[in-house]
Amino acid sequence: MHHRALPGKRRLCIALLTALALPAMAQQADDKTATDAKVKTLDRLTVTGSRIQRTDIEAALPITIIQRAEIDAQGITSAEQLLQQLNVASNGPDSLAANSGVAPPGTRGNNGVSGANLRGQGADATLVLLNGRRVATHGLAGQVVDLNSIPFAAIERVEVLRDGASAVYGTDAIGGVINFITRRNYQGYSITGGADVTQEGGGNIYHASLLGGWGDLDTDGWNVWAAVNVKQNRILRGKQRDFANSFQPARGLSPDTRGTPFANVFSGTGSLIGSGLRDPASNLTKTAINVLDLPGGAGCETGGDMMGPYDDKIWASPGSSFACAWDYGRARTIQQPVDTVQAIGRATFKINDNHEFFAELMASDVRSTRQFEAQQISTTVNASATQLDAYELNANTQATYNAIYNQIHDYFGDQANLVYGRPITYRWRCYACGPRQLETTTKAYRLLFGMTGVLGNWDYDIGLSRAQSRAQTVLAGGYYYTPQLKAALKSGLLNPFLLPGQDQSQAAYAALAAADASGLLLYRGVSTTTTLDASFSGSLGFKLWGEEDVKAAVGFDVRREEYEFNGPSDWSRGNAFVFGAPGDASNYMSPKTRNVKAVFAEFNLPVVDSLEVNLAVRHDRYDGFGGTTNPKYSFKWQPIDWLAVRGAYSTGFKVPDFAKLFRGITETQYTGLDLADPAVCPNGRYNPDVPACSVQIRPDIVTGGNPNLKPEEAKQRSLGVVFAPTADFNLSLDWWEIERINTIRSGFSLSTMTANYPLYASNFIRDSSGNIVQIDQRYINTGGTLTRGIELDGNLRGQLAGGDWSLHLNGNYLQTFKTKSFDSLPYSNNLVGEYERYFNLPIRWKHTLAFGWHKGDWSHLLTQVYRGGYKDWQPPGIANGYTPPDYQRNVGSYTLYNYSVSWTGVDKLKLTFGVRNLLNTDPPFTLRYLDDGDGAGWEARVADPRGRAFTVLAEYAF
Repeated sequence: MHHRALPGKRRLCIALLTALALPAMAQQADDKTATDAKVKTLDRLTVTGSRIQRTDIEAALPITIIQRAEIDAQGITSAEQLLQQLNVASNGPDSLAANSGVAPPGTRGNNGVSGANLRGQGADATLVLLNGRRVATHGLAGQVVDLNSIPFAAIERVEVLRDGASAVYGTDAIGGVINFITRRNYQGYSITGGADVTQEGGGNIYHASLLGGWGDLDTDGWNVWAAVNVKQNRILRGKQRDFANSFQPARGLSPDTRGTPFANVFSGTGSLIGSGLRDPASNLTKTAINVLDLPGGAGCETGGDMMGPYDDKIWASPGSSFACAWDYGRARTIQQPVDTVQAIGRATFKINDNHEFFAELMASDVRSTRQFEAQQISTTVNASATQLDAYELNANTQATYNAIYNQIHDYFGDQANLVYGRPITYRWRCYACGPRQLETTTKAYRLLFGMTGVLGNWDYDIGLSRAQSRAQTVLAGGYYYTPQLKAALKSGLLNPFLLPGQDQSQAAYAALAAADASGLLLYRGVSTTTTLDASFSGSLGFKLWGEEDVKAAVGFDVRREEYEFNGPSDWSRGNAFVFGAPGDASNYMSPKTRNVKAVFAEFNLPVVDSLEVNLAVRHDRYDGFGGTTNPKYSFKWQPIDWLAVRGAYSTGFKVPDFAKLFRGITETQYTGLDLADPAVCPNGRYNPDVPACSVQIRPDIVTGGNPNLKPEEAKQRSLGVVFAPTADFNLSLDWWEIERINTIRSGFSLSTMTANYPLYASNFIRDSSGNIVQIDQRYINTGGTLTRGIELDGNLRGQLAGGDWSLHLNGNYLQTFKTKSFDSLPYSNNLVGEYERYFNLPIRWKHTLAFGWHKGDWSHLLTQVYRGGYKDWQPPGIANGYTPPDYQRNVGSYTLYNYSVSWTGVDKLKLTFGVRNLLNTDPPFTLRYLDDGDGAGWEARVADPRGRAFTVLAEYAF
């Protein structure tokens, strides 16, 4: 990686010290081009994390600077791919692969959204900037910037501040700041095209861009440039990858679903098998039965694509030992298809030698389609308007009904609960319904006007911007109006008991076509930010005890935030309107606004030549929350040219976003059949053979906003050392700690609440008879998190075989990750290296190691990407003592190798060819897959499911 060449020996040493935890990417750019670019930006610049302009880019804060040439060398084509390469980025559910499951109400924001999540603080606590200023958060999410909206083709470099920046940029920069910086003074034209094609098919990426610029700011006094980028991410389905395989029971993996293409018969009041049947062999009650899995039956595998036996031992569910399961993790889309068009333009005019005016327009159009498994249909006797009817005995159903009854009777014999003529309650995967699909369209823009220049001895930067993200989601297949679907099921037109090769009738397909809700608007949202900001920086005209003047920056930021979310009023009927669609009517919001006013000041104090102290303070005032003042103290001590010590302390303050405050209240009946009252049943797991757990409950789950939420608070600390004994070697180590208190949580997982019932007793709402009727999982302020880590970066370079080589190591060691659910409780044990289901997976060690070699027109880069292992999640049966024969608790590490070669042998042409995942390494085996895709056999927060891929990039300048 290049660093700006600074005059003098001392400046050279300082520049070498700026090798701060850079990504593992070797320098690939043409030397002359890179040198010219450095000289033009060397005069005075502002580095992310400070408002003070300086010629010395080394500061007290750890900053990663990624140049365009390095991005191209890796074949990276989007901001999301770039974040996946950064070790400071967390292993969270923020990518298109990790958030591909069904979105229940209140989690609509990940429809095609890619977020930036630094140091495990969440995408809503990482500030994303474009040229140092905010862009709008996603129209549906209302809290997270969608990286797909960033105009990547025009990016010159990316600066990542790996530290809190609430005192400089605003109270929400708890995890850090990512600043995408575009070109400033570009002339000429360039066209770029590329492809990233997988060896095994699926998940291909294609992109093309055009960039043009006119006028030289230095000679003509003006410059105008514009860029447009088109990108397509193709769909990748689970069944296209062998590692996505749920049926590995010997290793402890089996899917926890009994919604199968050939239906399972379930117990239910007034149903064919009543409360269950006694197994004559074991004398245990069976509450879920598939006739294919009964002794002497044809076997679950004969019942349809990706079916197999339900493993009752793994899931501690002996009542389902005769049930079949279905591999819905394999049936899912594991990478969403996304089509993106991005455009940006900037015009800069020199008023005179001291003042410039600029205007910038950024716009994007992102279309994503979330596709997941076919609808699971669960039925009941005497169904309400929101429920589906059981399989009744009538002229249409008699043959099938008799076949199911006879097979059950043949094994279980005459039992009081088995009554011919009663409806059959079942759970069925409706293949005939087709895959469920949600199509989201997001249109975003930012219009910015500004002036920069010099007033006396002070630099100024003033900007007025308006940014907006407008998004909507429509049903695109697999969803049906409930009344028509109920009629088709109740009449028997749709048959849930068909074997492969047996197809639904034409009348059934006609009924589905008549019930199809495709094209129906699900919801829409708009997020808008209007900002007036100004900053002034310069020398105060005096020194302390060093050679440099004391410098300062002051400024203000006035911002208006707006958010609205709505959709058709019919969604208030929920399942009575369209069955199973993630409608969100109770979360609709009329337009909400709030004003944010802030003033800030920053002082750079060169106390002595070897010691620099930076003090910053910012006061923010939010409508509805009052004011908050957050300081930041940092220092850099450089006793000798080749050694620097740095550190920082700051506080943060994060107000709740509109959605958390004002979402409506949603009451959704618990769909599982495995819950009992945790006050009398340990862990609250239903089991008909245990008296205390034999009463099944299905309460309403209450979710939604809470207008009484308070802001979160944070404290950040860091201490680091940079060591550069020679021009060819440097090393940096940075220790950091972030503690967040009064954290906003969307309730807790049911398993946590039931396992720790005394702590959560007040969340279980009971009626006058003491029965649980609701479980409250709304947003609340409670508890906190404590995270510590160490970031390492090392660079070594030399000459080999007539060329220049470089070796780069960047690593992240997560030392501590602790949580507490309530303020009164102590922090938990250290969770590093333990499975975490919903949020960031706390891997202890991850690194990238890159070796680059450059000679003449050729540049080569070999990169190793490593992610450490962790202790796996345990299904209930294994947690209770069952051990499958090949079971291993530890999930293995994940190591990838990427290679690329670039050639510049033709004037103005650059060609790059690469192989990602050179060895075609599969993701490590795990029992758990994020976002309720239980049992797919891999972890999307760690691994790239695409496998070996071949990349080609061509860029021609003219």
